[in-house]
Amino acid sequence: MKAYLIPIVSAVLFASCTSSNEKEKKEPVASKASYDLATVEKGGVASSIKLPAQLAAYQEVSIFPKANGYVKTVLVDIGSKVSAGTLLMTLEAPELIQAAAQAKEKYARAKADYSIGKEKYNRLLEASATAGAISPLDLSTVRAKMEADSSLANAEKVNWEMQQTLLSYLKVYAPFDGVITERNVHPGMLVSATVKDKPMLELKQVAHLRLQVDMPEALSSTLKEKDTVSFYVSAMPGKRMVATISRVSMNVNAQYRTERMEMDVYNKDGALSPGMYADVMVQSKGNAQAFYVPRRAVVTSTERRYVLAVRDGKTVKVDVSTGNSTADKIEVYGALQTGEKIIANANDEIAEGEKI
Repeated sequence: MKAYLIPIVSAVLFASCTSSNEKEKKEPVASKASYDLATVEKGGVASSIKLPAQLAAYQEVSIFPKANGYVKTVLVDIGSKVSAGTLLMTLEAPELIQAAAQAKEKYARAKADYSIGKEKYNRLLEASATAGAISPLDLSTVRAKMEADSSLANAEKVNWEMQQTLLSYLKVYAPFDGVITERNVHPGMLVSATVKDKPMLELKQVAHLRLQVDMPEALSSTLKEKDTVSFYVSAMPGKRMVATISRVSMNVNAQYRTERMEMDVYNKDGALSPGMYADVMVQSKGNAQAFYVPRRAVVTSTERRYVLAVRDGKTVKVDVSTGNSTADKIEVYGALQTGEKIIANANDEIAEGEKI
């Protein structure tokens, strides 16, 4: 029996040692996390950005009555094309005609009184050259009367001119070339200078339009007057049109952080209309002072937006704001350095201070 125990015990001991070595080999060895790294580069990112816009008339006016009266004739209707100075409609107000006639008569009477007073004063002035012929008090009295008549005549003249001006308001003329887009009056209707609920007519200039777009604050700083943009309207799918920036508001909307810009669009063929929706395509060169990184390097959470920089072998969250972007890279602004390493495919599960 003893001759067979030794090999068995040896086998057991050998198996035990072998199992122990295998366990030691299978135990994982702690190592640093491995991530793809990218380099922070200096320079802007050129990109094409689509923004909503609208077309508006270059000039438009709602025409209200300046004087009370009845509509006598309306010479235009919706869609009528008119030129500057065209007679659009006439009103009638008999009381204004009577008031103007009365004012004219008062002016003529005051003017005649002034002429008589002036003649009387001139004759007395000549007679006063003879010593003792005219009392100085009488001469002063006549002169004061003449000056009062002159003031009254001037006042009556102004009143007459005012009545003539009111009469001119009974004829309504077009202030510029355009198209009548709204009509709310008909002959016989009473219109009031104090009621402004609806205009009598609405006139819009359609041969010259404004393309209005609100540029995001970060984008507006890279654009200036005379820069070219392209735009499309839903009424003409696929047709690309070009305009240049004509006006910049120089004011940022505090609520939406946008700046209004306008482009002049000439519409001689009448294909476009005020109020049309448009999509503006802006080619932005980017900000030369910005940094750019891979798009996936920027992490956006509910609290912050940041990139994970690698400094001294550890991750550091660096808050950034973003600008232009393409499918693979994006502009960032923050406490970064050119050539600095960051995690290229970052996410919010990577903790700050993790060894790399």
